[in-house]
Amino acid sequence: MNTPVEGFSKLTKTQKIDWIATHCTKDPKKTKQLLQQYWNSDPRVQQLHDEFIENTVSNYYLPFAIAPNFLINGELYAIPMAIEESSVVAAASKAAKFWLERGGFKAEIIGTEKVGQVHFIYKGAKEKLSDFFAAAKPELLKSVASITKNMEKRGGGINNIELRDLSDTIEGYHQLHCTFETLDAMGANFINSCLEEFAKTLKEQALAFDAFTEEEKDIEVVMSILSNYVPNCLVKAEVSCPISELGNTDMPAKAFAEKFVQAVNIAKAEPYRAVTHNKGIMNGIDAVVLATGNDFRAVEAGVHAYASKTGHYSSLTHAKIEDGIFKFWIEVPLALGTVGGLTTLHPLVKLALEILQNPTAKELMQVVAVAGLAQNFAAVRSLVTTGIQKGHMKMHLLNMLNQLGATESEKQQLVTFFKDQTVTNAAVKEALEKIKSE
Repeated sequence: MNTPVEGFSKLTKTQKIDWIATHCTKDPKKTKQLLQQYWNSDPRVQQLHDEFIENTVSNYYLPFAIAPNFLINGELYAIPMAIEESSVVAAASKAAKFWLERGGFKAEIIGTEKVGQVHFIYKGAKEKLSDFFAAAKPELLKSVASITKNMEKRGGGINNIELRDLSDTIEGYHQLHCTFETLDAMGANFINSCLEEFAKTLKEQALAFDAFTEEEKDIEVVMSILSNYVPNCLVKAEVSCPISELGNTDMPAKAFAEKFVQAVNIAKAEPYRAVTHNKGIMNGIDAVVLATGNDFRAVEAGVHAYASKTGHYSSLTHAKIEDGIFKFWIEVPLALGTVGGLTTLHPLVKLALEILQNPTAKELMQVVAVAGLAQNFAAVRSLVTTGIQKGHMKMHLLNMLNQLGATESEKQQLVTFFKDQTVTNAAVKEALEKIKSE
């Protein structure tokens, strides 16, 4: 049974494993063997992994795969993806090949602005606060000169600082709403460093502002933190072709195009469907974000907030038929980086970026958006034609056979057998039992 432990972080790695195995698992010996089994054979690489986070006891591996044949703005890409879900890489690859023959994907950056905020409480006269901010703004910018110096040399830095009054939501609540350009860095540490300095300077300047009463000078800074909602850090990806080129589906091209558009419209109108629709998009997006060492949790949070920007959770993708042309596109906020963080530390992250020809942050945004669009195209195409299970369950077949303990010979026989059969858990189990009995 698990029990409280003091000073766990101060234990050695071996001691941590011993404690976990003894107190939290039924078979301590097996637990130790399992954890050590996934250590990297190179001690230097393992130490690197150990130091990424705290209390490391092993590595948690995900498959690292490649989806080839992505033609994006005339350039051909093989896209690295790190994901455990069956059929995602296959679906993305199939969509890439489909559009390769129809002009490929087009992508463009709409904006790269990122956001951070200083949240504070001020309960004095609002006109005084406005006057104070106008006087203090130059000092706020001056206070971070040493932090922004190198970023500004590269063309980035602080775009603007705004005073926002949100006292109608919480008494006295105001904020400094700050926007940034961080170029090829995701920029979280840069932004947070600037914000904390802003907060310090805000309080100092308030104490020296003569128009404030003593009470008004006592501004309470609640917190200073970047926002993962980045609606102005936006990328668009799209595909289009004449309806007649949508052949090679399981229904006539015109019927397919019309049904596809209707399916996307349903995801726009119905939140229950939109959530699953967008989850499929994130299968593609997260897999590339993770493979390139970026923060998929931040991306997820920002993307889903963007999907709700009208007050109604809706589809991230759009489709229409116009003058005989089928058009399918996505606009999605992506705050990504190709320098800093794991990009220079994790060996597979470095390799993933090399495979992508060492992209800039803007180029990576385009690749990631295309991966999401391709994944959604493949999913909706399956849904409106054969159904999602036919392809998905076939890709899941080996997982099912591994769970059932099938031998290599049995796997080969059953993969062949189910090429023309419907894959279900019951059918696979029955077929395997039949082979074993024979």
